[in-house]
Amino acid sequence: MNSGPVDVLVAGGGGFIGGHLVADLLAQGKTVRSVDVKPIDEWYQVHPDAQNSVGDLSLLDQAEAATEGAREVYMLAADMGGMGFIENNKALCMLTVLTSTHMLQAAQKYDVERYFYSSSACVYAADKQTDPGVTALKESDAYPAMPEDGYGWEKLFSERMARHFREDFGLTTRMARYHNVYGPRAPGPAAARRRPPPCAARSPRRSSPASTSSRSGATASRPGRSCTSTTASRARR
Repeated sequence: MNSGPVDVLVAGGGGFIGGHLVADLLAQGKTVRSVDVKPIDEWYQVHPDAQNSVGDLSLLDQAEAATEGAREVYMLAADMGGMGFIENNKALCMLTVLTSTHMLQAAQKYDVERYFYSSSACVYAADKQTDPGVTALKESDAYPAMPEDGYGWEKLFSERMARHFREDFGLTTRMARYHNVYGPRAPGPAAARRRPPPCAARSPRRSSPASTSSRSGATASRPGRSCTSTTASRARR
């Protein structure tokens, strides 16, 4: 898996967001290692200028092999496939804590300079996302905690781990909480339906059902839900 030092490791680089991230990093002139659990022929994008490897980062030895020699880490790897998936696979979503934990341990072991963790709007309590006036959320609104069951709890717990690795071990960590993500190369016809309707773009106070996707690419409407992150990178078959 490891082919010498690189500027950046993208964990979950075979996913939708990961593929775009690898492309951007390469365009900046950085050397990139891209690792994903899926076979390479199932990746959203494959960039020949990157070091592309298949690896299960939930295993500590593979997380360490992927991280060794990387100056920065972007941790996007997760069991995720849209709201349909996370509503019906809570245990699998929680097991992503193994990947989150082992990647932090590997980053500490190899003195990574900067570590980014890809979180989700699912960390916010549902009762803070029901206002039709679209009241803006603040970072602090994640507490008192009552996140999305399964996936949201894992994301929030892993945020705390990243924070404590910074406080206790000096690892420079940063996090971002994605809401709805769509764009070029998004999976199937569901991508178009995730785009905000024109009426919503013109009038943010008007509510509309959130389109959601499962790992099969099917869509369903879940009115009133804002937690629709689509960081698919570790699909199991």
